[in-house]
Amino acid sequence: MSMSPPSSAHAIECAREVFKIESEAVAALAARLDGAFRAAVELILECRGRVVVSGIGKSGHVAGKIAATLASTGTAAFFVHPAEARHGDLGMIRSEDIMIAVSYSGESDELAIIVPPAKRQGTRLIAICGNRNSTLGRHADIYLDAQVEREACPMNLAPTASTTAALAMGDALAVSLLEARGFNRDDFARSHPGGALGRQLLTLVADVMRSGPAVPRVGRSALISDALLEMTRSAMGMTAVLDDEQRVVGIFTDGDLRRAIERRVDIHTAPISSVMGTQPRTIQAHELATAAAHLMEQHRISQLLVVDPAGKLEGALNHHDLMLARVI
Repeated sequence: MSMSPPSSAHAIECAREVFKIESEAVAALAARLDGAFRAAVELILECRGRVVVSGIGKSGHVAGKIAATLASTGTAAFFVHPAEARHGDLGMIRSEDIMIAVSYSGESDELAIIVPPAKRQGTRLIAICGNRNSTLGRHADIYLDAQVEREACPMNLAPTASTTAALAMGDALAVSLLEARGFNRDDFARSHPGGALGRQLLTLVADVMRSGPAVPRVGRSALISDALLEMTRSAMGMTAVLDDEQRVVGIFTDGDLRRAIERRVDIHTAPISSVMGTQPRTIQAHELATAAAHLMEQHRISQLLVVDPAGKLEGALNHHDLMLARVI
C-alpha cells in the first residue's frame, strides 16, 4: 500500500464530507422515529430489572457508551460482551432485565448465539439495527431503525455513519428516559461524585469559604489604617465592614485603597465608612461554589462575602479559594 500525504485542502474537504454524511444520517433517524421508539422508552421505564446493552466490534464500543450514558442518567444499565456472555456471562442477564442489542447488519454471530437463550428466559429485546429482516431484527420485541444511506468511508465499508447513528439513537433513549424520570441536577451529581462534574455539582460555598478568624472584618467606626492591618493579616485583599450586630454594611478592597490614595485621603484619620463600598456582593453558604464563581465573573470581582439570611457575616472566599478547590 503506497501512501502520499494529502494536501491540506483535500484533507479539509474530506472531513467536511464526513460531517455531511454523518449529520444527514442522524437527521434521517429523526424523520423515521415512530411508535417503536416510544414503546422502547415505556418498556425501559417499566423494567423491574436492569438494562443490559451488548454488541461486538465497533458496535460493541457504541453499546458500552450507551450503557454508560444510561447508567449515569438514572437508568440501571451495564454492558455485557457477547463473546464473554456465551462463555458464562450470560448468567448476568435475568428474566426481568431488558436487553439492548446493537448491530448494524443484525447478523453478528456472537449476538445470534446469546439472544435466543436470553429471550427463552423472558428477557425482552430491543434491537438498534440497520436491517429489520435480519436475525436480530426478527428476534426483537422492539426494532429501532438505525439504517443509514451510506457510510462516510469512501469504500462504504468501515462503520462510520452507522455507528454514529446507533450512538445517537442510544443518546435519544437516555435523554428521553432522563426527562420521563424527572432526573435533575442533584440526581446527576450523585451519579458523578468524582472529577470536574462532581466538583461543580456538589461543592457548596460552605465547603470552600474561609470562616472564623480567617475572615477579615472591622467595625464601621474603624479607621482606614485599622482596615489595612486587618487586610494584611488575612491576605485576602479586602475586609468586611460590620455593624454592631455583625451585619455586613460594606467592604473595603485593594481597589478602594488605591482610589483613596489617589484622592489623598489620610488613612490614619479617615474612617473606613468614608471610602468603603456600601453594596458588596454577597452569597449564602448553602449555594453552589459554581454560583460564586459565576457571580465573581459577572461583576468582575475577586472576593465574595458569605452572609446568613439576616445579612450577618459567616465567611468569605476569593478567586484563589475556588481555584484551590478545583471548582474553576
